[in-house]
Amino acid sequence: MTIATTKGQPSLVDSSTESVSGDLAQPSERASSASKGKLWAGRILTTLAILFLLFDAVGKFVVPRPVAEAFVRLGIPLGLSFSIGVLLLTCTILYAIPWTSVLGAVLLTGFLGGAVAIHMRAGSTTFETVFPVLFGVVVWAGVYLRDCGLRRIFPVRR
Repeated sequence: MTIATTKGQPSLVDSSTESVSGDLAQPSERASSASKGKLWAGRILTTLAILFLLFDAVGKFVVPRPVAEAFVRLGIPLGLSFSIGVLLLTCTILYAIPWTSVLGAVLLTGFLGGAVAIHMRAGSTTFETVFPVLFGVVVWAGVYLRDCGLRRIFPVRR
């Protein structure tokens, strides 16, 4: 942002739309297509994350044999399955709503951090322990690519 004066009044000018000569210009088509690309990539990552999380939450409610075995192996009482499912479903719904997606991502980060801790305590395989971290990256990448406000707060610099 730069400050320009118009009729003696200062005003803010977005320097990203200024050309080299200092004249105001429309954002280039390449920049807008890159923005659309980021938006669609974010939507795709978010949709995939939501579908996976909903599948996981349903598994906590239905409790098929593999889920029950995992609960026993990790030392989690099977009676907590419903509560964990409600917690996961609530976080996922908050993540799915655009106005609360950042809050949902923060809550899912905590949920996934708990999963890492449980897997580490149980001595699970490396993949089972690292997967929640990688999935958290996908969750945040989806929000980051969709939300230009978040990109302004946490810019990626080259």
